[in-house]
Amino acid sequence: MEDDSINELIETVAEYVREVDTPVVDLIAVQSRDPYRILVATILSARTRDGVTAEAASKLFREAPDLKHLAKLSRGRIEKLIYPVGFFRNKAGYLKELPESLEQFGGRVPGEVEDLMRLPGVGRKTATLVAAVAFEKDEICVDTHVHRIMNIWGYVETGTPFQTEKALREKLPKKYWRTINSNLVKFGQAVCKPVAPHCDRCPVNALCPRIGVTPRRPPTRVSSRQKSSLTLISWNVNGVRAAAKKGFREVIEEICPDVVAIQETKVQEDQLPEELAQIPGYSSYWFGAERKGYSGVAVYTRLEPLRVLKGLEEEDFDREGRVLTLEFEDFFLVNVYFPNSGEGLKRLQYKLRFDEIFLSYVEKLRNRKSVVICGDFNVAHKEIDLANPSRNEHNAGFTQEERLWMDNFLASGFVDTFRMFTEGAGHYTWWSYRFNARSRNIGWRIDYFCVDEASRDRVEGSFILNQVMGSDHCPVELKFAVRRP
Repeated sequence: MEDDSINELIETVAEYVREVDTPVVDLIAVQSRDPYRILVATILSARTRDGVTAEAASKLFREAPDLKHLAKLSRGRIEKLIYPVGFFRNKAGYLKELPESLEQFGGRVPGEVEDLMRLPGVGRKTATLVAAVAFEKDEICVDTHVHRIMNIWGYVETGTPFQTEKALREKLPKKYWRTINSNLVKFGQAVCKPVAPHCDRCPVNALCPRIGVTPRRPPTRVSSRQKSSLTLISWNVNGVRAAAKKGFREVIEEICPDVVAIQETKVQEDQLPEELAQIPGYSSYWFGAERKGYSGVAVYTRLEPLRVLKGLEEEDFDREGRVLTLEFEDFFLVNVYFPNSGEGLKRLQYKLRFDEIFLSYVEKLRNRKSVVICGDFNVAHKEIDLANPSRNEHNAGFTQEERLWMDNFLASGFVDTFRMFTEGAGHYTWWSYRFNARSRNIGWRIDYFCVDEASRDRVEGSFILNQVMGSDHCPVELKFAVRRP
């Protein structure tokens, strides 16, 4: 891309986002040039929506307007003040350690990136942002939006934000260094979204090569007869009410799939808030566990089902709300949340019984029409499906018994659609909340889309949407062709 093109792209975007809400860190910088507040807000903002960050920062600064007051707060009190920011317990620990860590710099926030990175909870992105915003240093902060959009534009061809930063230092005009993060974060949040970007209203649509982009579609109720293929999403949301606070509905409205199957809803239908019960363009169907706050599955659909079937007709499993089947004109959708074998494998036999009954159930369905099975299987099938196989050989989700059942399931005539298109390791759908596992990509692939062998030719694509946050799992996606009668 020529310099004239990047100049036009950046300046057009900057003008377009002038009226868009300013990212919370930049807003705090405008209100106060205090490096302490900018640093704290930046730490809080990681993997957290701006509105949540702003509210948490405001509550914290009322009690800890400076380092002296922060040092007096207990870790437990900090946790309460900053909840519900993402990873609030880890962040509370970083903030509790901050005053003591800053003693090496005379009790002041340093202005150099290398010094900032010696502080608890401060990585390179945080350090460059604080240096640029609080100290007006010529630094380039590369948020995931900057990394993603620069690659979409074809200005860089990089695999990580750090590689993007290095590439931009070599070629991006210096006049854009301090502002590029703020402008592209606003642009990425408002228009060029990580999933289903709004290309239909993008101010640089004519200039953008749209590398690797699938634009959004409008949310309307449809019939499968109107479409050549369907977009199906499956997502373990780890509590749909908690996910709603982290942008669940916004994700659905941005991707605008035809069907959304969710697991581990942890809700009964009469507990649903209005914004979850009604999403424009969708009907929803719920099957909760008898035990409140546990298990549960649900489906949002733009297609009208012929029938909705709850459970496996096995009381021992159905009381946990684990299987919801929707019959459509030319296929069955089976949304399943497999049991976890549990700590010490105390539920392994329970899970294996569920496995066998479930297989018998879907084998009967495939004799009638195509079957799409999606959900959290709670098993990593092969060694390539988790980051540390040798350490987990006897742990829940990677036992020999569970993996053998998965072998038998596929051998009986079902297809793991992701492996139709993608080989190799490093592709995961679940990450522990501990030890920064997601940022380090130390995860497991335990969420699947599977189809019966006879429907293999209907599979047009199968993807892991690992940029979507809001749960310890990410969504998976299937492109599935409509079969005409």
